[in-house]
Amino acid sequence: MKKQSSTQGRSVYIVDGCRTPFLKAKEVGPFSASDLAVAAGRSLLNRQAFSPKEIDEVIIGCAMPGPDEANIARIVALRLGCGDNVPAFTVMRNCASGMQSLDSAAKDIASGRSDLILAGGTEAMSHAPILFTQKMAGWLARWAGAKGFQQQAQTLTQFRLSYLAPVIALMKGLTDPVIGMNMGQTAEVLAYRFHLTRLQMDELAVRSHERLQVAYEAGWMDEIVPIIDHQGNVYVRDDGLRADSSVEKLAKLKPVFDKKFGMVTAGNSSQITDGACVMLLASADAVKKYDLPVMGRIVDTHWAALNPAQMGLGPVHAATPIMQRHHLKASDFDCWEINEAFAAQVLACLSAWDEKAYCEEQFGLPMPFGAPSWDHLNQDGGAIAVGHPIGASGARIVLHVLQSLKHRKGHRGMASICIGGGQGGAMYLERVTEVNE
Repeated sequence: MKKQSSTQGRSVYIVDGCRTPFLKAKEVGPFSASDLAVAAGRSLLNRQAFSPKEIDEVIIGCAMPGPDEANIARIVALRLGCGDNVPAFTVMRNCASGMQSLDSAAKDIASGRSDLILAGGTEAMSHAPILFTQKMAGWLARWAGAKGFQQQAQTLTQFRLSYLAPVIALMKGLTDPVIGMNMGQTAEVLAYRFHLTRLQMDELAVRSHERLQVAYEAGWMDEIVPIIDHQGNVYVRDDGLRADSSVEKLAKLKPVFDKKFGMVTAGNSSQITDGACVMLLASADAVKKYDLPVMGRIVDTHWAALNPAQMGLGPVHAATPIMQRHHLKASDFDCWEINEAFAAQVLACLSAWDEKAYCEEQFGLPMPFGAPSWDHLNQDGGAIAVGHPIGASGARIVLHVLQSLKHRKGHRGMASICIGGGQGGAMYLERVTEVNE
């Protein structure tokens, strides 16, 4: 187990951040992943006192960039006016790609390699490609290599209509190829493991929508910047919010992943979504040089791995070592975010922390570690209501922890996320408003 802070060295500050509205992928959306990142990045940079060319590096998380977005971070950097001389790279850690970009930036600042970095994540899940099968690809290769009419005619006779069966890249991406299970099926595994009920899941989903609605009414979603598509349509808030959601309505939905015995439905799962979130990270020197505001600082980050079939427990395995390193317990944090991939997954994390057998087996503890309370967890709703654009969610929860600490005058926050493939990530944040070094 890692014993020291991942940001050992110089302090790393988050000075500003914003995100686009998260738009439910009902059809192919109006924005590509780079469009979304540029929209958020432009709003962020326009309110800074320095030129985009002063940025040392751009790091963007993205799990499924489009075919015209190779190294999407570089595309975003150039479109934002950072100039030819600002390097950029893209990171991919499935659901935690946005958090990974922040961690990569933090390590570069802590080590002294950079002072000012634009980092975050983006995803246009509605733009996920539809692919050909291997058989179709093979036939196309033979057709391209055919010479003359006779070879072309012979190749044509080998074609089968079944070759046209589409491969949905999004479904492939949300399925673990090692264990052959999609993410929803892993949530069913956790529901069975911790004896969760359908009612518990639906109640959590309703709570997510209710809390997000309250946050909007209170004016606490000021992290969102409006975006405008090419037709002039303006988007100002997350459109997956269902203010009229109820347990009675959700109870009518059928299970998606285990149609006979399952409990995971579209209503108690996160939404397939398009969106982006970007932040500015800086060293103390950069904060002083440009007279920057400060939202908070990154104290520690931890990455963990576990059985892919139980990937939803990743937050437990990532956040617990951080708390142990800093001699803290869950109740010492004023704000918690556990990304709501599935209601079952969040409930399973809480059950694992409160279960003596699990804590003893996984962490060698003689008693339960103890879960965060609902008073401090996902205080303004989560991905079930907000949406879950894979590459952006890890950055969103970090930004929202800092926003929540500001609104509630808190000090410590923890952002945690499960990761497809059997991993977890967590980031310990402290709200500070000035540099004291």
